[in-house]
Amino acid sequence: MKQIIGYFVILCSIPLLLLVGNEVWKELAKAKQYEQSIVQSIELPEVASSTLPITMYDANNELFSEEYSEWSQPLPLNEIPEIVKQIFLTSEDEHFYNHIGFDVSAIARAFLANTTDQSIQQGGSTITQQLVRMRYLTTEKTYERKLMELFYAHELEQMLSKDQILELYLNEMYFSNQVYGIGGAATYYFDRPLSQLSLAETTFIAAIPNNPSLYDPLKNFENTKSRQERLIDQLAEHNIISQSEATTHKNEIIELNVKSKMQQYPSYSTYVLQELRWLIAKQTGYPEKIAVTTDKMEKEYLQLEMEKEIDAILQQGVHVYTALQPEKQVQDEAAINFILKRSELQASATVIDNETREIISIFGGKDYKKHDLHRAFQSPRQPASAFKPISVYAPYFETTTATKNAIVSGSKYCVGIFCPENYGGRVYGNVTIETAFKHSFNTSALRLFNKIGVDTAFSYIDQFQFNSITDKDRTYAASLGGLTYGVTTLEMADAYSSFIDGFYEPVRSIRKVTNLEGETIYSWSREQKAIWSNNTVNTMRDLLNEVVRSGTGEGLYSTSGYIGAKTGTTNHFKDYWVAGLTNDYTAAVWIGYDTPRSMEKIEKAKIHFSIFNAITD
Repeated sequence: MKQIIGYFVILCSIPLLLLVGNEVWKELAKAKQYEQSIVQSIELPEVASSTLPITMYDANNELFSEEYSEWSQPLPLNEIPEIVKQIFLTSEDEHFYNHIGFDVSAIARAFLANTTDQSIQQGGSTITQQLVRMRYLTTEKTYERKLMELFYAHELEQMLSKDQILELYLNEMYFSNQVYGIGGAATYYFDRPLSQLSLAETTFIAAIPNNPSLYDPLKNFENTKSRQERLIDQLAEHNIISQSEATTHKNEIIELNVKSKMQQYPSYSTYVLQELRWLIAKQTGYPEKIAVTTDKMEKEYLQLEMEKEIDAILQQGVHVYTALQPEKQVQDEAAINFILKRSELQASATVIDNETREIISIFGGKDYKKHDLHRAFQSPRQPASAFKPISVYAPYFETTTATKNAIVSGSKYCVGIFCPENYGGRVYGNVTIETAFKHSFNTSALRLFNKIGVDTAFSYIDQFQFNSITDKDRTYAASLGGLTYGVTTLEMADAYSSFIDGFYEPVRSIRKVTNLEGETIYSWSREQKAIWSNNTVNTMRDLLNEVVRSGTGEGLYSTSGYIGAKTGTTNHFKDYWVAGLTNDYTAAVWIGYDTPRSMEKIEKAKIHFSIFNAITD
């Protein structure tokens, strides 16, 4: 008797609840407080709830890496087969094209069902309500949230057409395993576009969103298959297919072909992701604002805002076309890993194509895995004498009339309290600049640096991309590569590329970035500027070559017809460097331990020479 009375009360209350009930009006008033933000959200239907992939292509336009935390491939409604729409309309919302966002009769049935066990289980939700729940609300099962859902659904129906709502719904549903949208589900579970799936395969993936955990085909295949068969039966009940067709489709064997994420060349793709963020940041204008802001809190705020804007752009999905030469990347990685295989040593290396000034190969560390420390651009180390061509010699020749045969002393020398020693504490008399350069005399380099001055030297250093060099580094120690944090092999190869012909443009891995429609939305400007005169370039190339012929670089070689390089060894043998160029490539190599310690015992092995030879040959 009590249950009958309960049904009667509920039936009488439903119209009142939906139309004039105090609770409804209370919730509507509450919702009106957020109406402006709600409308703004609804006015942006193109913003999907999932993150679209970032796909990377090599120099041959071949896909080599996909970056995504969620897999999604949105499709316009006209590219979604009609049978797919019918599957969801018949199973989720028969009256979709007739209601105003919610179905009063469905809600009434849900109220009756829910009263039976005194809990909220059956929702009576339309497709519009489900879309609202995915986009704007939580999935908690309370009457308060349900009422808010009705308001949102009605508002959404005022803003968008039925077809627009259905398109968004089909593209934003969750298909388990971080897969969103029917198009993404097709390519993820069958590795084929939706248009190429059979009806059995289509209904199979259509079974998943009803309960993505229960119907996860990778864990609960039989559950998914059972619901697929119910969906096929519904199609037959609505005369969309015949009973015999339904039987045939239910008997079709389902063979999954789950997509594996393309993740080749992690050293290269990891760097590309960082360069992509730099490229987008440059377009936002935030870096300039951050640079001129002196307030620390303001800098942090602007940095956060910039990162949010970059993330929002990347979530829309982009295609990134790069300069990667896959065969060279494979060859270089294999060679360096082989050289280091019996050692705890780490290494980084960067190779630039001299003709295009592009990064064609990069090595982030031994046996590099995705998200490891990328030593080629994330781990600056002291460059020692490898820095001298940039900090001392090229600026000296550029600002004086001296030649490589000019005389400089190699005797003891101090500037204030800075009194460096030559290797092994040796003291030399007057020598040519060529001799001082190829044997890396520290006292001679400091004398030349002092002649041109710190400001003049840094007027050249600052033109390159040394991101870790700060104002604190504007000291005499910089002449010998003594820096607060140091530099990376990427930065060194970038700077040395100016010795190709005296012109400089920052080296890049990215050629262009397009949106999903193939339109170019970002690309680096390709403007070269003259840094060194022809005389300076020729002199520096001669000096670098002499290092290899009869100086500290003996053991380096190239079959290209030219090689020039400068070596570097920091105090206590904690870092070994080679930076230089051949006719084909410009490269920089660093070896050492992540936690610095002496490598004096392996000095004669010249491991960094072997790496440089391998990647520039």
